[in-house]
Amino acid sequence: VLAGITAAWGIIVYKPELQQQTPAIEAPLVSVITVAPQTLRLDVHSQGIVKPRTEIDLVPEVAGKIIQLHPGFFSGGFFARNDVLMTVDPRDYDYALTEAEARIAEAQRQLISEQAQAEQARNEWRTLGDGKPTPLAMREPQLAEARAKLKAAEAELAKARLQRSRCELRAPFSGRVHEKNMGLGQYVQPGEKLARIYSTDAAEIRLPLATDQLGFLDLPLGLIDSGAGGPKVTLTAELAGKPVSWAARIVRTEGVMDDASGQLYAVAEVIDPYAQQNHQPPLLAGLFVKAVVHGKEQRDLFVLPQSAVNVSHDAMLIDAEQRLHITKLEVLRDEQGRVLVNGGLRAGDRLVTAGIQVPVEGMKVRIDEYLQASQGDQQ
Repeated sequence: VLAGITAAWGIIVYKPELQQQTPAIEAPLVSVITVAPQTLRLDVHSQGIVKPRTEIDLVPEVAGKIIQLHPGFFSGGFFARNDVLMTVDPRDYDYALTEAEARIAEAQRQLISEQAQAEQARNEWRTLGDGKPTPLAMREPQLAEARAKLKAAEAELAKARLQRSRCELRAPFSGRVHEKNMGLGQYVQPGEKLARIYSTDAAEIRLPLATDQLGFLDLPLGLIDSGAGGPKVTLTAELAGKPVSWAARIVRTEGVMDDASGQLYAVAEVIDPYAQQNHQPPLLAGLFVKAVVHGKEQRDLFVLPQSAVNVSHDAMLIDAEQRLHITKLEVLRDEQGRVLVNGGLRAGDRLVTAGIQVPVEGMKVRIDEYLQASQGDQQ
């Protein structure tokens, strides 16, 4: 036992010193992309509600009972321009027209009679008179009164004809019925709202645009020449669970900034939205649509994934010796999933997209050859 204790003590006291070694620090493994400039169209995204270009209340100008309605005069019904949408019982207005025509005949008779009497008075004065005759002797006041009565009768006849024509309420444009508030046999009054109708020749969509988006669009803030037109627009929506698109064009801006949002509204137009060309469904009024306004083309842009740029618009470049350098980028636009850069990069630069949590200027890195991809693969 004593020998064992002695041996153990010797090992503890006279053990050899272990050689301390510092482990080598391995450079972090990073994934990179190689960038190249591109020419891109800078589209602007917006949204809006489809509205008819023209929508009005249909009101009668005469009173009476409705005796006839257009076959398509119901909510959602179609009609053509100049179609008779509603007819008011015209009999009272026919009677008024007949009376006005009778008053015209009477006024004409009186005028002819006064003209004959005036001519007779002039002849008698030339034969028997002496000196200058008075207007009354020449029956000038009576003749003027007869002429005035004829003009009044003519005006009454024109009014009676106008009232008679208003018994038929005609469509001012080709369109569709939005809502209907009356029926056959109903008595209506002038100015009473009978229906609301809208035109189908064109639809409009008000698209809100932020001030920082205006620079990407070739969008005159004044009147747009109808011949040239404004930027093209692609509208999309879901109908029956399927995506559908329509072509539109900006036709004007509203000219003033919205007080509440600080945005400018541009108006996109779709011609003949109910045409259903190529089996395309109609662009219905009231439909919510997303809009892509075609923007200007810009050259020498670099498209980067969002992982390559931090919130301060800094990026990590890798040089030929695989050392890291932090650089500030000029960001033109931040988009969903990508960043458009127009300054701070050159063609062929390699940017880190993943692998470093805390970058240090000049630090050595290793490039993951498997994950390395060109910028084109990131699109």
